[in-house]
Amino acid sequence: MPRSKKQGHKVVFEPAGRRGTVGDGETIREASRKLGVPIEGICGDKGSCGKCRVRIKSNRGALSEVNDAERKLLSARQRRGGYRLACQTRIHGDIVVFVPEESRVAKQVVRKAATERAIELKPAVKRYYVELTPATLEDALGDWERLKGELGSRFSLTDLTVDYRVLENLQEVVRKGDWKVTVWVWMGTEVIRVEPGLRDRGYGLAVDIGTTTVAGYLCDLAGGEVAATESGFNPQAEYGEDVMSRISYTMNNRDGLKNLNRAIIKTINLIAGRAAAKARGRRKDIVDMAVVGNTCMHHLFLNMHPGYLGRVPFAPAVHHSLNIKARDLGLRISPGAYVHVLPIEAGFVGADNVGVLIAEEPYNQDDIVLIIDVGTNGELILGNRKRLLSSSCATGPAFEGASIRHGLRDAPGAIEKVEIDPGTGEVRFKVIGKDAWNSELEDVGATGICGSGIIDATAQMFRAGIVDRSGRFNKELETPRLRENEGEKEFVIARADETSTGEDIVVCQGDVRNVQLGKGALYAGAKSMMRHLGVEKVDRVILAGAFGSYIDRESAAVIGLFPDCPLDKVYAVGNAAGDGARIALLNIDKRAEADEMARRIEYMELTVEPGFNKTFTRSLWFPHMDDDFPSLKDLLPA
Repeated sequence: MPRSKKQGHKVVFEPAGRRGTVGDGETIREASRKLGVPIEGICGDKGSCGKCRVRIKSNRGALSEVNDAERKLLSARQRRGGYRLACQTRIHGDIVVFVPEESRVAKQVVRKAATERAIELKPAVKRYYVELTPATLEDALGDWERLKGELGSRFSLTDLTVDYRVLENLQEVVRKGDWKVTVWVWMGTEVIRVEPGLRDRGYGLAVDIGTTTVAGYLCDLAGGEVAATESGFNPQAEYGEDVMSRISYTMNNRDGLKNLNRAIIKTINLIAGRAAAKARGRRKDIVDMAVVGNTCMHHLFLNMHPGYLGRVPFAPAVHHSLNIKARDLGLRISPGAYVHVLPIEAGFVGADNVGVLIAEEPYNQDDIVLIIDVGTNGELILGNRKRLLSSSCATGPAFEGASIRHGLRDAPGAIEKVEIDPGTGEVRFKVIGKDAWNSELEDVGATGICGSGIIDATAQMFRAGIVDRSGRFNKELETPRLRENEGEKEFVIARADETSTGEDIVVCQGDVRNVQLGKGALYAGAKSMMRHLGVEKVDRVILAGAFGSYIDRESAAVIGLFPDCPLDKVYAVGNAAGDGARIALLNIDKRAEADEMARRIEYMELTVEPGFNKTFTRSLWFPHMDDDFPSLKDLLPA
C-alpha cells in the first residue's frame, strides 16, 4: 500500500546509501540535510548557482514540475537524463536520488593509502639525456635518425622505433632544447616521449579500479617513491551497485557499455590530473600506467562487453596481460604512453586478485595462507608454494554499508567502531572524523553506520547475548535499547540526540541477516577451498583490500568471517591489489611473474562445487553451526 502524504515519502540517496522518510513537499536539498547527505550549493537555495545537480534514478513522476531555474541551468539532455536541481525539486512520492561526485560536499572517505613495500626498481619506461650534434648543410641527417643513432651509440639501444605523436613534433622539440633532449624509452624498444633540455620529472600511475572506489598511486620512475595518492568513488555505481547489475545494464541498454566506459575513463583522468598536481607536475608527465580491477571492471575499462561474464561458462574476452596506448583508451596522460593491464585468472577472479597475488607471494610460502579481499565481490586465495587455489563469491553490499537500514559508506559521521557492555547492554561508539568515543563528545553527529561498524555491532551484539548463534534477537532480554518496530526487532546503537538526523540509528533483524549472508559466503568459500586442497586448518589469514584494513579482526573472527586461526596470525595488508599494480608498474619482471601465476593458480567455481549450498547454510551461524574455534575460546559467549 503506498504511503499517504501524512506518512511522508521514502528517499534513498546514492552512493552514500543513506535513506529515510521526509515530509510531502520538502525539497531534495532539505531531505539531504535531514538525512545527513550534504549537497553543494552557494546561492542559498535560490536556484541560481546550479551546484546542486542530482540525478533521479526512480519515480521521476513523484516530483514537482521542472521550473524556470532548472530550464536555465540544466540542458535538455540533462533533464531527459533525470537531472534536477536539489534545491528546486519538491518530493511527492518515494524516490531514489544519485548525488554526483561534483555535487557532494562531504566526499566519501576512500581509505586506499599506499603501504610501505620494498620493490626492486626495474620500470618499463626509462629516461635518457642526450646532446645531439646540430644539423648542418654538410650533415643534414634526419632528426629521428640522428637521435636514434645517438641513443644506440651511447646507451646500446638498438632497433628503436618511435611513437608517431613524438615524431610529429620532434623537430620543434629538438631545436627548442638547442639539440639537447630528454628521451623516454618504453621496454628498451620504443621512444614514447622527447622533451627539450634536461628533464627529471617522469611518473608512472598505478590504478586500482574497484567496484566501489578507484585509487591511483603516482610513482617517481627514477626512485620508485609514491609522489602522490589520489582516490575517488567509482561513478559506475550510478548504473548498478555490484558487478552483476552493471553487466545487466550493458545488456539491457544500447549505450550501456559506452556510458560505463566513459564514466571510468573520466574518473581516471581526474585522478591522474589531481595526483600530478599534488606532485607539482602535469598529467602529460605521466609516461607509464599499470591497471588492476576485477574482471568486469577490467572489461568495462577496456570497452569490452562484459555480457559473457554473466553467462555460463563465464569466459572473459582475454586472460593475458595487455599493453595498450593510453590515447587509444581515452586517457589524457603522455600521448605516447602505454597502459599495462594485468592478467585475469577467470570470469570472476580478475587482475585485482593477480595484484594481490604478486604483492603477497603465497607461492613463495610454506605456510597455508588464506587471503581474503573483502568487498562487494569477495575474492579468496588459499595455498602455498605447492599449490594455489582461488575463488570468488558474492558477499553483497552489506560490508560497504549498503542494504543496511541506517548504513552508508565511509564518510564523516559514519559509525565505524562499536562496543557493547555485556552486563548493561549500553553502547559506546566512534564516528569517522572524530577520535573520541560518543560519551566524550558534546556533539556526536552520527549520520549512519558503515561496513566496519556493522561488523563490530553484530559481533558485539552476539557476545552480549543480544542475538544468538542463529542471528535471531533474544526475546527474553530486557533493555530499553532492544525494541520492536513494525513487527521487526531492532537494537539502538545511537540515540536520536547523538545523530545529525534527529532519529535513532539502529541495527535491525534484516541488517543482521545481510551480514550473515556476506560472511557466510566468505566462510563457505574458504571451507570449500580447504576441502579441495585437503587441509584442515590455515596457518595465516590475510585481510586484503582497503575495507579489510578497518575491520576489527576480533569482530571478524567472532562472527565467522573466516575459519579458525590464531588471532596473532590474522592481519591486514591494506590495498594489496593497488600495491600489486604499483609493483607491476615499477618492475617488469613482476609483470611476467603475474602472467605466469595467473595461469598456474587453480580457479574454483563455487556455484558448481558439490555441497556448497549446504556448506553456505551452515556458515550463516555465528561463528559457524558446527566448526570449533579454539582460538576464540575467550571471546565467544558461553
